[in-house]
Amino acid sequence: MRDMVFFAALLLYFAAMIVQIVSAALGRQKGCRAACALLSAGLALHTVYSVWRGIAAGRLPLANQFEFASGFAWAIAVLGLILHARLRQTWVLTASIPAAFLVMSYAAFQPMEIRDIMPALRSTWFALHIGSAIFSYAALAIAGGLGAYYLVRLSRGEREDSTAMRQADYMGYRMICLGFLLLTVVILSGAIWAEQAWSKWWSWDPKETWALITWIIYAIYLHQRLRMNWQGRRMALLSLAALVCVLFTFAGVNLLLPGLHSYA
Repeated sequence: MRDMVFFAALLLYFAAMIVQIVSAALGRQKGCRAACALLSAGLALHTVYSVWRGIAAGRLPLANQFEFASGFAWAIAVLGLILHARLRQTWVLTASIPAAFLVMSYAAFQPMEIRDIMPALRSTWFALHIGSAIFSYAALAIAGGLGAYYLVRLSRGEREDSTAMRQADYMGYRMICLGFLLLTVVILSGAIWAEQAWSKWWSWDPKETWALITWIIYAIYLHQRLRMNWQGRRMALLSLAALVCVLFTFAGVNLLLPGLHSYA
């Protein structure tokens, strides 16, 4: 029964994505409102599922790859709806809904059984470290989605100095600022946690190494934006390239480079 709630939420995310893409392509405002309603309904079911799973597990449901991916998708939906409520711009949904659906779909292919938490994860740092990670990744995923949206509109002849393009560019930058800040919290809290769990602040584990690489790439993005005044197309391309690094840190490391974080 609990897993049926998860797949119902996934189905609603899928419906929201299809409605939003079609509505954005046709310029139908009513369709975008329907997509927002579907996303909200999916998020409500997703929240119910996460709370239900957390109660069944007796902990935060963020301790393995399935749970982290589910939390990652949940955070994308939350941030997407918050941004849409504040900005009232349909391009926010165009960037965030597909990202939420794709990450949720990845979660659906992971083992869903509830397992006992590993001893190394039984720490007061768990909530801060993992919670910061899902919202950091969510903000960076939305920024990447905005970069893709920007490039698609540019390829269709939209001027870079139009209001919508400038807003999308700026919001992508703001999302990267948020994601970068939270990723810094992830790395620092992880280092403290690692010292307590394994008596080492840093062990060059693949997940740690790729988190640092990701942090450096976004630091370069912010440097180019703030010091060199890069905007527009170059920033959109860089945000997409950086998102590839985020996704490799999230999933690729676990599949190809097993290490101390293989459970996450």
